[in-house]
Amino acid sequence: MKVRFLPSNHVIEVEPNVTLFEAAQRAGLPVGSSCGAAGTCGRCGLRIVDGSLSPPTPHEIKVVQDNRVSDSLRLSCMVSVTSDITVTADYW
Repeated sequence: MKVRFLPSNHVIEVEPNVTLFEAAQRAGLPVGSSCGAAGTCGRCGLRIVDGSLSPPTPHEIKVVQDNRVSDSLRLSCMVSVTSDITVTADYW
């Protein structure tokens, strides 16, 4: 599957079930994280521009709410790539 990162337009191929966080790291792009991608800090939010992901898990929803993360972001350490997708971050 292909993951495209905007605005750099960098595209990488990943195997199924690689997290968006791992995909961004492989692409050499920084992603916020103070918990080391353990799913607690809520700083790794990425905006989905195109494509789809599985619905948020109850744990992801709780972390988003607890950390006041925008509902328009998905926590990249908690969501796996399951199809071609395009993402961006407000700080890239």
